[in-house]
Amino acid sequence: MAASRKPKLAVWKFSSCDGCQLSLLDCEDELLEVAGAVEIAYFLEATRVEIKGPYDVSLVEGSITTPHDAARIRKIRDQSKMLVTIGACATAGGIQALKNFRDVDGFIKAVYAHPAYIDTLATSTAIQDHVAVDFELRGCPVNKHQLLEVLNATLNRRKPVIPAHSQCVECKMAGTVCVTVAHGTPCLGPVTQAGCGNLCPGFARGCYGCFGPKENPNTASLAKHMAELGVSSRDIAQAFRSFNANAEAFRKEGDAHDDR
Repeated sequence: MAASRKPKLAVWKFSSCDGCQLSLLDCEDELLEVAGAVEIAYFLEATRVEIKGPYDVSLVEGSITTPHDAARIRKIRDQSKMLVTIGACATAGGIQALKNFRDVDGFIKAVYAHPAYIDTLATSTAIQDHVAVDFELRGCPVNKHQLLEVLNATLNRRKPVIPAHSQCVECKMAGTVCVTVAHGTPCLGPVTQAGCGNLCPGFARGCYGCFGPKENPNTASLAKHMAELGVSSRDIAQAFRSFNANAEAFRKEGDAHDDR
């Protein structure tokens, strides 16, 4: 009797720092089980082997920043039964989406000796802005345990169990004192999806929003409270313009306080 075929897994990179792919490699012992359950068909961060599609699962890191990226992601989508985006770049454009708010041509002329050789789009956008996405995993970088959960769920044809609540809930579960209430420290925790493991508030720092906006975030209310704490309009805009600057809720709030 012929052995059943292992699902083909492909991991793709677009404009990004590779940190989310490294989160998968950081799974260490668990990665051996993943490798035993799937056929790693494409993952240049880990192997030079390239096996042609179609692919059962594609993990995509990075944002779309060039015309070549836009064409390539469509080809990958056509070859993938399931397409999962991983990380802030793939789900919200990443830190490079800061260029969306300024004159890109001006930046290019200031940085490059020969701007004519640079072929880029005026924006850095999420994968879902170009093709259909089956699941988005947030984070900068992604939480490796959540990544394993998404892989497990996808391979077993069930919905991933990923928390949709705010970072504040994570703080309460960890017994972390609220940095805003106790110290008046501005914090994006109330509007940010949980997943980092209570990292910054656990060290008495405000949340930077690495995991992007939670479901139905009340960013306007948080921005108003930040202003009451003495945070300037400019700093409020910058707070929402970091790793997930182009996520819709954060983008709108950043724009509302952009006083340039």
